[in-house]
Amino acid sequence: MRILFLLVISSLLNSYYVTAQNSSNRFTVSGYVREKGSLEALIGVNVYLPGTSTGSTTNTYGFYSITLPAQDSLQLAFSFVGYETILHTVGLRQNNNLNVLLTPGRILAEVDVKASRTEEKVSESPQMSRIDVPVAQIKKIPAFLGEKDVLKVLQLMPGVQKGSEGQTGIYVRGGGPDQNLIILDEAVVYNASHLFGFFSVFNGDALKSVELTKGGFPARYGGRLSSVIELNMKDGNREKLHSEGGIGLIASRLTLEGPFTKNKKGSFLLSGRRTYLDIVAAPLIAAQSDGDTKAGYYFYDFNAKANYDFGPKNKVYLSGYFGRDRFYATEKEAGSDIGIGWGNATGTLRWNHLFSQKLFSNLSLIYSNYEFKISSDDRSSDTLTTSLRYSSGIRDLSAKLDFDYYVTPQHSLRFGTQAIFHRFTPSAVVVQNRFLNEFRRDVDAIDAVEAGVYVEDTWRPNERWRFNGGLRLSLFTQGTANYLRPEPRLSASYQIRSSLSVKASYATMNQYIHMLSNTGIGLPTDLWVPTTDRISPQQSQQVAAGIAKDFSDNFPLGKGYALTVEGYYKTMNNIINYKEGASFLLIEDPTSAERVRWEDNVTAGKGWSYGAEVLFQRKTGRLSGWVGYTLSWTQWQFPELNQGKPFFPRYDRRHDISVVGIYELSKRITLSGTWVYGTGNALTVPVANYQAHRHSLNSQNSIYNGVPYVIAELFDYGTKVSDYSQQKNSFRAEAYHRFDVAIQFHKQKKHHERTWEISFYNAYNRRNPFFYQLQTVREDRQPSRTALFRYSVFPIVPSISYNFKF
Repeated sequence: MRILFLLVISSLLNSYYVTAQNSSNRFTVSGYVREKGSLEALIGVNVYLPGTSTGSTTNTYGFYSITLPAQDSLQLAFSFVGYETILHTVGLRQNNNLNVLLTPGRILAEVDVKASRTEEKVSESPQMSRIDVPVAQIKKIPAFLGEKDVLKVLQLMPGVQKGSEGQTGIYVRGGGPDQNLIILDEAVVYNASHLFGFFSVFNGDALKSVELTKGGFPARYGGRLSSVIELNMKDGNREKLHSEGGIGLIASRLTLEGPFTKNKKGSFLLSGRRTYLDIVAAPLIAAQSDGDTKAGYYFYDFNAKANYDFGPKNKVYLSGYFGRDRFYATEKEAGSDIGIGWGNATGTLRWNHLFSQKLFSNLSLIYSNYEFKISSDDRSSDTLTTSLRYSSGIRDLSAKLDFDYYVTPQHSLRFGTQAIFHRFTPSAVVVQNRFLNEFRRDVDAIDAVEAGVYVEDTWRPNERWRFNGGLRLSLFTQGTANYLRPEPRLSASYQIRSSLSVKASYATMNQYIHMLSNTGIGLPTDLWVPTTDRISPQQSQQVAAGIAKDFSDNFPLGKGYALTVEGYYKTMNNIINYKEGASFLLIEDPTSAERVRWEDNVTAGKGWSYGAEVLFQRKTGRLSGWVGYTLSWTQWQFPELNQGKPFFPRYDRRHDISVVGIYELSKRITLSGTWVYGTGNALTVPVANYQAHRHSLNSQNSIYNGVPYVIAELFDYGTKVSDYSQQKNSFRAEAYHRFDVAIQFHKQKKHHERTWEISFYNAYNRRNPFFYQLQTVREDRQPSRTALFRYSVFPIVPSISYNFKF
């Protein structure tokens, strides 16, 4: 810990010293890099001196800055994956402002052998455990029912475990789904799932970049233990009106973008998507029930963004997301109405200000809201018998200020602060019953404040060493609970050769909010609750080490290939789980006044995860894709679960393999395929069952702060069959593997482009396990026996979709 503090302090002092040394013999070139044809700001563009390691990259808003010794003329190279590399000649006798346009291209231009790289090489960056996937590549990968899904593509990366069949749940290096910080234009998205987890809420047509960080976290990130998934929306085309969309089997989407005015200082983006499952299914359900039953499900989402330049030093961005899922069922004869709905809403207002050519700032005001609701009405004739209303949610109001300070090409600083005002509404229950008159429980909101301040230093003292060190100080307060925690971070790389480096990282993370879940698959019924005086913050410490290799142009497979191999060890403390028998619902007893805190229904424990990951990747070229392999072990231990013994959580997997290939057969035909393999999940499966007397419960606990969990059975006597299990998660499901394939047919017209795609999910019809269940088997002339049955969900699933661009 002391070494890290000293490193950060020495780096800060060094930056001030270097700044003081800058005089009239050094000048700065800065500006913005945008896409030619749309003026879309480009993130992560490599800006460097050809033939050297001196350079910089553009930030989230496309801004770069590089300070160099004075000279009459020098060349700067600008390169980015999927774009033509260009060289600019600059006279450096004074500070210069240079804005650059990069041209998209299928084949990257070879301007100069020494300047032909297209992005920062993996061997040159001090950052490790970070993966970015080009959105254009995501759109070419086969998808379930044709819906391109960002989160399902991230599941194909090493270190990332997928949930159940078809689910978008993400489990990174042994962590749960609540330990992933998912941010869209700086706003937190708390539930990223449509259709009960089978699709994510992110529309790929509205996205500009996707980046996953699973270790070695920079100090600017905080609040989660396992990963950061950062997504940025497109700014909108400043050159001309542009549209893009698609029609699939279950949903359609449309995106419009264009300039506000002819001066090209501002633009807008509007993007919407809706499923029509309810429209397709309604006639079938009505026919099968003779019109007695109406049921359906649909989801929709909407993205919007606008930006405007108020001169060269001030830019304003306003963006938002709004999405909803809705399930409903009405049965006339039974007199019942059921409705389930959930959704997210976010909004971000950002102001960029350029204090100087070296100092860039961004001020953000952020809103995020997630809510879940259940309604149920039962009627006898025209009389309302029982009415239930249940809701829960979390709302955030945030303010965030960040600075980028470009000291020299070898030294840059990032620092800033953030404050988040959380409001939790864990549950609100309203029950009306003609026998019980009326029962109501409106829950008081729980307010909490989470804040952080950070400083982060990227430093290259010589040609071989690169460091990214930082310190984050996090604060959380709720009621009488107050926590102040330091979070040191350090990443380093040593360049063995120009294309080979070794890397290491260390990070401490704290998480002050928790998700209570019975299923572990991120259903909307999962509840968010804060750290309290009885439940401490979750904390992790992670160390990682590895190698990174960029292959040269004479590599037998061609240029553009990169290999990373990493090993990691992570500990997690104060993770929480339900006690045995606890649940998220509680049938309220209006006659009881007893109050039980929700903390009484959970237990805190610890976990540890370790393993190795291999990623062999190529992002450009006629053949692109990756091969990923993960070898990992994850264990949890809770004093009140599994008799206090360690056990494997559900999504512990020993081996996980993914192979992704995209091949451009011609300008008109693109082939793609994915193959995945994973060791079976660890499950708690009963080994026997028995009959037991079933008691009626007429008394029950109330709740504290409105979080109900234990379900009671009411007024039902007799016997029931109960299951008997041995140790927790001692059963391993069968291995999971699947092959998906797709073919795209492109047609380029004068004013538009159209693409037909045919895909097959689970092409060889593998019956992968979804869940297991004990059942009694009775055969003729044979005694009955108990057998374990495996149930699958998806056989081979074909789909066809039509996509267009104008």
